[in-house]
Amino acid sequence: MTSVSIRTVHDVTALSAVAGYFSDVWQTPPSTPPYPAEVLHSLVHAGGAVHAAYDGARLAGAAVAVFGPPASGEAYSLVAAADQGLGFEVKQAQRAWFVERGARIMRWTFDPLVGRNARFNLVKLGAVGTEYLVDFYGPMSDGVNDGDESDRLSVTWALTAPAPAYPASSPRPDETPDRDCAPTTHPAPDGGPLACRDLDDRHVWCRVPDDIVRIRAADPALALAWRRAVREVFTKAFADGFTATGMSRDGWYTLTRSSEDAL
Repeated sequence: MTSVSIRTVHDVTALSAVAGYFSDVWQTPPSTPPYPAEVLHSLVHAGGAVHAAYDGARLAGAAVAVFGPPASGEAYSLVAAADQGLGFEVKQAQRAWFVERGARIMRWTFDPLVGRNARFNLVKLGAVGTEYLVDFYGPMSDGVNDGDESDRLSVTWALTAPAPAYPASSPRPDETPDRDCAPTTHPAPDGGPLACRDLDDRHVWCRVPDDIVRIRAADPALALAWRRAVREVFTKAFADGFTATGMSRDGWYTLTRSSEDAL
């Protein structure tokens, strides 16, 4: 990588390049990017921010965010994507810009079946999954999400909290029966274990597939089976007061609730 710089962009030319970058990431025709340049321009004009990351002269990442309700101290990140190795820097630039302007919390959503994004959001950034949203966007027709239901996990990121240690360990159920963990009640679509709850009722662990994007392209029915299986675990856990707090390297979410909330 050459010299990397990250800055907010405002002009139509730079915003059009960001729109094109998002089009490449989400595999849409250039004529129909998921975030058109005119929409990005309007968001900037309304007081939001479009951050662009450049590896030399090449656009290598971008993020878009706006402020939340007046006096809430919140920001909402609509979209973020970056080349490998740049995601953390893009989010930190976004964080610094909004903290300087009074925001203390940032929220966004992501596909809970994409384990690498879950690990980035929950472990590397230290955000917490606070709400499970069923079919949040309705049908989507981009090249990444087409044919699936658009469940999303909403995360809350405390912008002024100390940065978490990384990599962080994330407890998960062992694949051996000697863990103090209630038996898996539902098998995963691949026949392996799907979820497990500890005997103290403080943690739930839930597994997601290695690469849901690849599965969705090769076998949409299998991808949908994963969606509905994980949805069942998450909606029950969230209704019981759990939040998503971790993701292991091998694809196991950790959902946690305080002892005060335990039954």
